[in-house]
Amino acid sequence: MKKQSPKITNISWGKVEVAGENRIFKDVKLFPGGALKWDWRETGTQHSPGILPEDVQELIQKGSEIIVLSSGFYNRLDICESTKEFLKNNNIEFHVLQTKKAVELYNQLCEKEKVGALIHSTC
Repeated sequence: MKKQSPKITNISWGKVEVAGENRIFKDVKLFPGGALKWDWRETGTQHSPGILPEDVQELIQKGSEIIVLSSGFYNRLDICESTKEFLKNNNIEFHVLQTKKAVELYNQLCEKEKVGALIHSTC
């Protein structure tokens, strides 16, 4: 039996609720079998240049074959060009969407795919 990525049960400004988790995340990393707090300080991520290759590596290591990247409620979180190149070079399908749209797509994909996501719940 394959590990399924957990669904997001609620998203609002500054809060992401994930099925099976007993905590609320501000920013979250999701992958087949689990969810973790996404702490930008781990990799030095900032709104610009944005999500770094190091941010998505863990998702791939944990079995994600498709990755959904949220750009924030107001699209203020960028995605580094080197991150896009890294994903393309590793044959990882990826989608960059405004946060609510990213959550919708992620929840659809997690029913049938090995999907990971980085969800940013503000800006």
